[in-house]
Amino acid sequence: MAGIYAFAAGLIFGLGLIVSGLADPARVLGFLDLAGLWNPTLAFVMGGAVLAASAGFAVLRRRRLSLSGEPMHWPQATRVDLRLAGGSLAFGVGWGLAGFCPGPALVAAAAGIGQALVFAGAMIAGMAIHAIIERGKRA
Repeated sequence: MAGIYAFAAGLIFGLGLIVSGLADPARVLGFLDLAGLWNPTLAFVMGGAVLAASAGFAVLRRRRLSLSGEPMHWPQATRVDLRLAGGSLAFGVGWGLAGFCPGPALVAAAAGIGQALVFAGAMIAGMAIHAIIERGKRA
């Protein structure tokens, strides 16, 4: 059942990215171009997402189990450390250079957009390298 919920959530998220136009890197880069022809669309989409997520998290914080019956797992980190700052920096630089973040990149890659296929491939390779490094630390 958890797989069905995950699929439905991913499908709704992907459709939202397509409808809002955020699978188009030109729109994202237009948002980041503060000195040029700034496009505020992304700010409105993000604002709406933050409001909706805030309401959802307020409800979910009171629950011990998810809708699929799985235990709720909340982040335990409470401070900004070097890993968080470095990861955020890498994410922001990649987003600014390519115009994609992970969700829209996967949606655009599924649509066959060449730039997104390259970005998604690099993203998956980076995730694999990270997994190998983390596994080595635990061994």
